[in-house]
Amino acid sequence: MNVIIVTTSLTKDMNSKTDLYRANAIRVLCRITDGTFLTQIDRYFKQAIVDKNPVVASAALVSGIHVLQVAMTHPMAVTNCNIDMESLLSDQNSSAITTLLKTGNESSVDRLMKQITNFMSDIADEFKIVLVEAIRSLCLKFPLKYRSLMNFLSNILREEGGFDYNKSIIDSIVILIRDIPDAKESGLLHLCEFIEDCEFTYLSTQILHFLGIEGLKTSDPSKYIWYIYNQVILENATVWASAVSTLAKFGCIVDSLKVRDRATLYLNMLGGEGAVVEADQDVKDFLFGSLDVPLINLETSLKNYVQEPSEEPFDIDSVPKEVKSQPLAEKKAPGKKPTGLGAALAGPTSTIDAYEKMLSSIPEFSSFGKLFKSSPPVELTGAETEYAVNVVKHSFDSYVLFQYNCTNTIPEQLLENVFVIVDASEAEEFSEVSTKPLRSLPYDSPGQTFVAFEKPDGVPVGGKFSNTLKFVVKEVDPTTGDADEDGVDDEYQLEDLEGTEVVPPNSRSHTCLLSGVYMGNLKVLVRLSFDIDGPKEDRFIFIRTKRSFILLLS
Repeated sequence: MNVIIVTTSLTKDMNSKTDLYRANAIRVLCRITDGTFLTQIDRYFKQAIVDKNPVVASAALVSGIHVLQVAMTHPMAVTNCNIDMESLLSDQNSSAITTLLKTGNESSVDRLMKQITNFMSDIADEFKIVLVEAIRSLCLKFPLKYRSLMNFLSNILREEGGFDYNKSIIDSIVILIRDIPDAKESGLLHLCEFIEDCEFTYLSTQILHFLGIEGLKTSDPSKYIWYIYNQVILENATVWASAVSTLAKFGCIVDSLKVRDRATLYLNMLGGEGAVVEADQDVKDFLFGSLDVPLINLETSLKNYVQEPSEEPFDIDSVPKEVKSQPLAEKKAPGKKPTGLGAALAGPTSTIDAYEKMLSSIPEFSSFGKLFKSSPPVELTGAETEYAVNVVKHSFDSYVLFQYNCTNTIPEQLLENVFVIVDASEAEEFSEVSTKPLRSLPYDSPGQTFVAFEKPDGVPVGGKFSNTLKFVVKEVDPTTGDADEDGVDDEYQLEDLEGTEVVPPNSRSHTCLLSGVYMGNLKVLVRLSFDIDGPKEDRFIFIRTKRSFILLLS
């Protein structure tokens, strides 16, 4: 009751015409107020801060610092206000943002990061620095959230900003690496990517020095060598000197990184300090002479040597000097990299044999009989998509089997229970009989999933098959390679497996396959080939009778 009486009296003094009374009332009130009255006196502080009398204004500013909203020293006391404060983020309210970062709980971190990302590029560098420091404190408070917070810092590091702003981000990443062991490797890689295109010499040298200390403590120090060596080649003298010192630290601690073989070889040949100078003619022959073995033969021999290790050193004299002719299939222009089994098979006979051996070993398809034909892989995704999928169509007497070769191109994801939903509503004659899903699809490890259809009797008309890739996606920790236990159901729309009646865009030639019934109830197959300059070849019409085929030319 006494608090209410005193607070009411001081509130009246804040409205006094005597400036000294107003200033003193503000100073006392900020010391004794509690949460109940804090919101009521907030407007008085705002009015006093812009008061024309400097005594009143300074009293309000100092009192405001003392109140500061409590949130710094007792953050849990204002947690109940977080829901209301989150609604202010759309207004880019600096007080709301920093307060939420200081008082938020672990479950709200990801949501806050998404909201802040939406307006981060629209605010001044000075406030960005305040946010970065608040995010650093939040990460130290909740170390299990280091991955999302570290990714946020690395993303804003790629944006344009001044020296102070970039330095605050670098300092934050360095502190997180030092204080959170699990964040070390991912944080170091973020720093390495930054120095690849850094315009600030001081920050480059700071990062290089830090790499020379912390990079050596990681599981694979050699991964940082390339980034460091680039600074020797591309940057100014100050950065170059720092990079050389860092390389020396790696060479001193890691035996496998001591010698840069090619540099050492040339240094010795050209007569550097401590080098053994060979005969001038031998040096010129080595540097300017042509290699007397075909490169393809040398590559093959080196691969064989690596696959079958030997205590004897590799002997270049053992490389055949005769150029072996390439098979016709190998001379074709390279296209998009195939995936799965389709990448390993070449040549019509070997392809059929390999496919037939593989399919007969799968219980679901072993009863389909002899494989009649397997088509070349048809791409169902673009060249730069998250998931690369192509399909091979296997034809049997009574069945058609689609083999979907899948590759996951996202390192941070593991796909499980991968299968393809095939919509054959525009190919009504076909009925689905079996599906074989792919249990697991790790990053860059091709796998196959299958869908089988029973064909109608006689000559099938065909149609369009629509494809949707379904899977469970799990996040993978890039430092440990471990996947989350819980996954999320997801799907990815693939291209349709269209019939030959559709001409692909920008094609200069096309072959159309047709079927139908001719007079006398004879079933007809037609192959029509044409190109942009006119008929490419004759049309062949095959009429199937009970005993033979009749060939008609038109």
